[in-house]
Amino acid sequence: MARDYYEVLGVDRTIDAAGLKSAYRKLAMEHHPDRNGGSEASMAKFKELSEAYTVLSDDQKRAAYDRYGHAGVNGGGGGGQQGFHDVNDIFSQVFGDAFGDVFGGRRQSNGPRRGSDLRYDLEITLEQAYRGAEVEIAVPTTATCETCDGSGAKPGAKASTCSTCNGAGRVRQANGFFQMERTCPSCGGQGQRLAPADVCGSCHGHGQVRKTRKLSLKIPAGVDEGSRIRLSGEGDAGTRGGPRGDLYVFLAVTPHDLFERDNLDLLCTVPVPMTVAALGGDIEAPCLTSTACDGECKAPVQVPAGAQTGKTIRIRGKGMPHLNGRQRGDLVVELFVETPTDLTPRQKELMQELAASFGAGQNPRNSSFAGKAKRFWADILGAEDDARTSRENAQ
Repeated sequence: MARDYYEVLGVDRTIDAAGLKSAYRKLAMEHHPDRNGGSEASMAKFKELSEAYTVLSDDQKRAAYDRYGHAGVNGGGGGGQQGFHDVNDIFSQVFGDAFGDVFGGRRQSNGPRRGSDLRYDLEITLEQAYRGAEVEIAVPTTATCETCDGSGAKPGAKASTCSTCNGAGRVRQANGFFQMERTCPSCGGQGQRLAPADVCGSCHGHGQVRKTRKLSLKIPAGVDEGSRIRLSGEGDAGTRGGPRGDLYVFLAVTPHDLFERDNLDLLCTVPVPMTVAALGGDIEAPCLTSTACDGECKAPVQVPAGAQTGKTIRIRGKGMPHLNGRQRGDLVVELFVETPTDLTPRQKELMQELAASFGAGQNPRNSSFAGKAKRFWADILGAEDDARTSRENAQ
């Protein structure tokens, strides 16, 4: 007994045309025989899905099916299955021309075909990302065999038309109501066959060979982690005269010893002597430049008196360049106040005298912290006293 068409497609009876089409597309792609090794089970499921969609996608047939069930679309109550006599007709309507690229469809597979796109991962330095660079990369690709010019046949030999598919590269298999089109098993979709003695010795009949190509790559200034550069026509070679694919270079930036990048800003932590932090003064911070460092890769920084660890000073225009504009980010310098170590006895004596001279107002953060700590301890002691009193009263 035939299953309910709505159940076959896994949809409600109230579903609209767009939802019905989406459900069919998903299931048909999943159960297409070409994706499942041509198994009989997938063939049967695929036919069932296509039959259900054939009926429910037609308003008149769907109305007849909703009223009379399967009898309404199989000659018993009107309707009748008309319109789709080949499963490829269904796919050409649902999937459009894209179906021919995915499963072959009605298109001949022995025509020119574009080569595959390639991905290449390249690691660059922050300096290269800042300034831009031109580097040479070695990319493993397929190339048209020079011996046979891509034909797969040795010089002077020619391939003969495949007798199984008559040069079409695909064969059809009738199965009741539907017809399935598959790659020809004899010629592998080429439409032609070579005798073993006529196969090209360089590419072994494939028409292509593996080669490592050296390419010059221009990296624009301002690229970031994950940036992608497309090199048109630098991918794998096409077959049967088809164009080459494209090469996509994905960039990764190696971590830097001094800088961290935050969008267009560069962050740098700079140690500051305690005396400079207390009195104020000038220090130098490293920065990137548009050319190799020639003494200009330093930026002056004015440290205000009383600076604390964590204070940041922003230097305009010393950050990363914008990839597609003239804008530049900033250099953000974070100060780290450094306490001197290995003091001599005299230095310790001077430090003790200096510490004794400080008033409460000269250490505002310490005074604020001390006040909060005293209140915290007082609250704890008060809670303990209250608990002790409660216990004594209970006794």
